[in-house]
Amino acid sequence: MKKIHATITAIGKYVPERILNNHDLEKMVDTSDEWIRTRTGMVERHIAAKGEASSDMATAAFEDMRKRFKIDPEEIDLIVVATITPDMFFPSTAALIQHNIGARNAFGFDISAACSGFIYALSIATEFIENGRYKKVLVVGSDTMSAITDYTNRDTCILFGDAASVVLLEATEEDYGILDYIMKLDGKGKDYLYMAGGGSKNPATHETIDKKMHYIYQEGKSVFKFAVTKMAEVSVEILKRNSLEGSDVGLFIPHQANKRIIDACVNRMKLKDEQVMINIDKYANTTAATIPLGIVDAYDQGRLKKDDLLLMSAFGGGFTWGSVLMRWSL
Repeated sequence: MKKIHATITAIGKYVPERILNNHDLEKMVDTSDEWIRTRTGMVERHIAAKGEASSDMATAAFEDMRKRFKIDPEEIDLIVVATITPDMFFPSTAALIQHNIGARNAFGFDISAACSGFIYALSIATEFIENGRYKKVLVVGSDTMSAITDYTNRDTCILFGDAASVVLLEATEEDYGILDYIMKLDGKGKDYLYMAGGGSKNPATHETIDKKMHYIYQEGKSVFKFAVTKMAEVSVEILKRNSLEGSDVGLFIPHQANKRIIDACVNRMKLKDEQVMINIDKYANTTAATIPLGIVDAYDQGRLKKDDLLLMSAFGGGFTWGSVLMRWSL
């Protein structure tokens, strides 16, 4: 009996209409277009409309997928949603998406792994498929970061955008799909990147609101240092574990948090520019959506070809980080 692989058979994306560019931010906080470009590589970011939530964006991304690939939502077995900006604590964002898209035969759940969320979700979905239990899994990365961003804080408001992207992971006996993954976690990172308010430790009160505890906090230097080291290390680790070198990679899609972090990974693996997908200038950091957005953009640009080795690596709050290696089948 042949081994069952989990492969991506359909993709879709959604970005909100409103664009907030660096020049707009110059009018809001003490910063400049040149400073943002130089330090981050970001130029513009999309911002959700009032009342537009993570489930709404994910639903729109699924509709994009359905138009592209004629997907029947009733054939979906499972929905795994990566988000740190759920519509509400409960029910899950997966439940809302399931209802919106008509996937009445699917069950689902959310996972919270910050910017590593999509690759965490992809690895979980892979296990459900490889064990033979399910045939079609919708993997979602959707974050409305504008909802938890303080636009008076120049250290964080320049960094984030809103977006959703989805992939359909499907069982196959062909030699395509997810080849390997490595997921990691270090809880010491809890002190450097977090949102303190709103949970059971600090439920919403006038005090938590006054103290701006419902916004992202980031200790930038510590996060940057850890990200530069760990995302590069895990990318090299997964290649070595599979007896591969950077030259074997068809395309590398890194989490789009900072151009300098991406450059460090690229240099460590000795990749050429044409092997790397960078769209941070268009979207900024969309958290769980960055990597699947990169997949869709690369596919649309003709940069992903059947049989290509695709490497995806991410780093996020927790700290979380990891890599996924797959052979592309679309």
